[in-house]
Amino acid sequence: MLDDHDDIHPLFSEAPSSTEFKKLRKRIVRQTREAIEQYGMIQNDARWLVCLSGGKDSYTLLAVLYELKWRGLLPVELLACNLDQGQPGFPATVLPKFLSDRDVPHRIEYQDTYSIVVDKVPAGRTYCALCSRLRRGNLYRIAREEGCSAVVLGHHRDDILETFFMNLFHGGRLATMPPKLVNEEGDLFVYRPLAHVAEADCEKFAKAMNYPIIPCDLCGSQDGLQRQQVKQILDGWEKNAPGRRQVMFRALMNARPSHLLDPKLFDFAGLGTNSLKLEGNPEGLPKLR
Repeated sequence: MLDDHDDIHPLFSEAPSSTEFKKLRKRIVRQTREAIEQYGMIQNDARWLVCLSGGKDSYTLLAVLYELKWRGLLPVELLACNLDQGQPGFPATVLPKFLSDRDVPHRIEYQDTYSIVVDKVPAGRTYCALCSRLRRGNLYRIAREEGCSAVVLGHHRDDILETFFMNLFHGGRLATMPPKLVNEEGDLFVYRPLAHVAEADCEKFAKAMNYPIIPCDLCGSQDGLQRQQVKQILDGWEKNAPGRRQVMFRALMNARPSHLLDPKLFDFAGLGTNSLKLEGNPEGLPKLR
């Protein structure tokens, strides 16, 4: 079905007809569908707020979700949303035109968080933490106002890997962006359907579709960010050993608490040997708390 050029969602109407692009599109659609199913993202009568920043990842997310919905594989209502954060020079007409031309239901929200971030963050410090917190709060509010059950973000496999290593190197914990979580208030899901999709594929896809990319002039304009440093490390590993990123990503899906060091995840103190079977533990197995 995906190979039939006439059987295609309007969001793909200008897609290249090359075999290479069809394979790319099929791969992204398949990986997104796998993540949605694997992490249980679909609820009955759901409405998703699909966050569109104007970057390559969010364009890819929007197109693939509509592809799945159009084929009857994603029975949810989709509402695209762009949060205009008041960055100087932001082309405010680009996304509304893009969405209107393709008959995509959407909401454009203006909130000048840019001025707040620039005012509150000391010189030399990165904007990311405060910027993302303000953005997240506004997106949650919009989702509630629009009756949405989930906020859907365009983070991909490489974002997840980079966050894992940032936490490892700088945060002293093994953690990353989960593909599915519930917000602190407990009333909204946060989904990352592109969790299995490589950044390189998003870039190739957006370039082939000739999407009007809008660069980030806030955090994306700063040098020396921890994420950039981690990305450079991963790029070096990938160059020396192609496929390393995918191997590391699979590791995040194959955690073994008994082979780590967290006693809250595994009862090391209660771990027994065969010699303890006669001492009240007939099976000689650890008991989790």
